[in-house]
Amino acid sequence: MNQRQESVRIPVFANNRPESIHITAPTRAGLLADLEQKMAARQGFTLATLNLDHLVKLRKDAAFLGAYQAHSHVVADGNPIIWLSRLAGQQVELIPGSELVQPLAALAARTGTRVGLLGSTDEVLALTAQRLESAHPGLNVALRHAPPFGFDPRGPAADHAIDLLREQDIGLCFLALGAPKQEIFAAYAAQSALQCGFASVGAGLDFIAGSQVRAPKWVQSIAMEWAWRMASNPRRLARRYADCFAILPGLALRARRSRMAAQKET
Repeated sequence: MNQRQESVRIPVFANNRPESIHITAPTRAGLLADLEQKMAARQGFTLATLNLDHLVKLRKDAAFLGAYQAHSHVVADGNPIIWLSRLAGQQVELIPGSELVQPLAALAARTGTRVGLLGSTDEVLALTAQRLESAHPGLNVALRHAPPFGFDPRGPAADHAIDLLREQDIGLCFLALGAPKQEIFAAYAAQSALQCGFASVGAGLDFIAGSQVRAPKWVQSIAMEWAWRMASNPRRLARRYADCFAILPGLALRARRSRMAAQKET
């Protein structure tokens, strides 16, 4: 399948010019089926989970944009991405990155794929590995690596992490480095001829370890998880969400124009 032909295009205005990000995996079932095939065949992949905060960063960070556009798989992580897709006349499923850790671990156990955890802290990684192996019999978390503070996703520390992945024959690596470092590292490491899949999952490992707590299900169901997060840390997150809301009108307008242009072509 040509993923770009089947993808959903999200218009982005970055670096003072029109750009776009393609959601290459509109459905959870299709994503997991494709990634299981790649794990079984030991084919590498890079998975990013697009949200509104990423769109803010993509407008200003050329390295982040280039890394995103190089990813083999991009999913919609966040209701604003779902709404923008609908405005553009296309349907995608909500697939939060934090909810992909367990199903991807299950695929790794089923295919005999060795798993690596990269990011967060040693304590979080140890507890996450224990809980994942307990939940998925046969799973082998063969590498746990918490990079040093100030990790450069394309520097010597990144090269060291790649060496560790190669030495342990890792076929699936969960990245918990935060954006944009995790996506930039994934794109960088994918150029190293590793037969490894990289999944950027943000706080997904911390949720499993319990070092961070996700919003209750009822809050998620009414699309107010962002407000729950901001209430837990307003000083750090208020500016982030203000920036997110500021770009929504322009993104909505571009999505609507994209839909109208597509209708004229048909």
